[in-house]
Amino acid sequence: RCYCPRFASYHRPVPAIMASGNFRPHNGEHPDSRQQQHSIQKAPRTQKVIHNDDDEHDDEDPTDRSRLKRKCVDYHNPAVLDLSSRLYRKSSRSYHSRIDVPYLQPHSSYLRMMGLPISEVACSDPSAAFCTQMAHVTRAKNSNPVMCLSWTPGGRRLLTGNQEGEFTLWDGINFSFELIMSAHDASFRCMAWSHNQNYLLTSDSSGNIKYWSPSIAPVQSIDSHSAQPIHSLSFSPADTKFVSCGDDATVRIWDWAEHREERVLEGHGWDVKCVQWHPRSSVICSGSKDNLVKLWDPRVGTSLSTLYGHKNTVTKVAWNDNGNWLLTASRDQLIKVYDIRAMKELCSLKGHHKEVTSIAWHPLYESVFASGGMDGTLLYWNIGAKGSEDPTARVPFAHDMAIWDMKWHPAGHALATGSNDRQTKFWARNRPGSTAGLDDEGDGDEASSEIRVDEMELGNHVGIVIGRRGATIISMQRATGTKMHVDQVRRVLEIEGTQKQIDTVKKRVGALLDRVSNDSDQRQQQ
Repeated sequence: RCYCPRFASYHRPVPAIMASGNFRPHNGEHPDSRQQQHSIQKAPRTQKVIHNDDDEHDDEDPTDRSRLKRKCVDYHNPAVLDLSSRLYRKSSRSYHSRIDVPYLQPHSSYLRMMGLPISEVACSDPSAAFCTQMAHVTRAKNSNPVMCLSWTPGGRRLLTGNQEGEFTLWDGINFSFELIMSAHDASFRCMAWSHNQNYLLTSDSSGNIKYWSPSIAPVQSIDSHSAQPIHSLSFSPADTKFVSCGDDATVRIWDWAEHREERVLEGHGWDVKCVQWHPRSSVICSGSKDNLVKLWDPRVGTSLSTLYGHKNTVTKVAWNDNGNWLLTASRDQLIKVYDIRAMKELCSLKGHHKEVTSIAWHPLYESVFASGGMDGTLLYWNIGAKGSEDPTARVPFAHDMAIWDMKWHPAGHALATGSNDRQTKFWARNRPGSTAGLDDEGDGDEASSEIRVDEMELGNHVGIVIGRRGATIISMQRATGTKMHVDQVRRVLEIEGTQKQIDTVKKRVGALLDRVSNDSDQRQQQ
């Protein structure tokens, strides 16, 4: 990964690897000009297409833009570095025999030597997959809560769906806005690409399923689940069928080519919140509001087994790519890993203080996955023989509200999260030497990382701390990484965070109140 600022007027012919894997020189072109070459086809006239206000500034003088710095996460340089060194490096899956691989020292000068996770997948240390560095925060005009998201084939762009049923397209390298388009008449619930990456499925809260081409052009529309919200979609291994689940307490199997419903799986006693097809077998897993996880045989429509591990609503299920591990998340704040070969629970992971709302396996390291909670906390886990049942990396208050969805970049070097706070965030790997999100950050004491709740008296300055439309308290929450609430009846400020964060908030709020008091005293003297 090369995480660096890119100047708008900086030209240098750099080889790049396109989504197809072929080399193509840029010939010193401006990075923004390449977006026109790979731009997505225009939507039909029946669709409403709204462009962002940033497009109005494209005709400005380039000398003014040359002073602007744009952050990016460019994976082309690490990919070229890996390809150029692949010829003389030994081919071995043993980490100890790869003595020719350079060791990265904790210094910024080794940043240029960082490769992609796919080149380091033989390494026994998966810590390179923990994306705890926030690379960018995106928020579209007239933004709404982000309900689901997905990387386009090849990882060139990020596609998000919001509560108003609109697609938003972001560049996956420099995070620039590209397109916003009306897709559904109701709120998005899920989107899933086929395994051959030729089609995209989306669902909304009104029971509508739509087919889309890779150019984001509508292909087919289906109404189902008795107009109830459809929470999850998943393709079969051969892409000939797909499965859906909704609030009508059913799981339905569909024929992809004929656009018809083949079978209805009934057995859950309440709303079905999640479903996923096994990556290689004829097995479907579903999780419901009745606290149960069921395994189904789609060929005959019967239930194979039922898992009773959770004590509250099962929010997410996810198969590992090895086909043996099943990951489940619930509102009981627990994440469980099952081995379906022996039908037993491998481990129960406790790290969230609120319900778990999203999970995602790493595309390359089979023992690494990320999880997001209702309180906006982002956790990274490493399980297995060399793993742990405690979070390996933690990003407290990564979002201000619940993280509804998260997706890894296909190359495994970045993570995208969408939240109820109307923001989409891109997370990248740390620079060499950085300890952001790791356990050894700060004093290294467990008590220093414990979440605490404290109060601070405000007196008659309640409105000063809140600010206009809550601007002051929101900006302070983002700056300090804490949760803050003003109790206007008791006139106190409630702070939730680590002890170090609470001390920082008290110091800042105290300085703000002192400045306001001094200003009022000067006015009275005058």
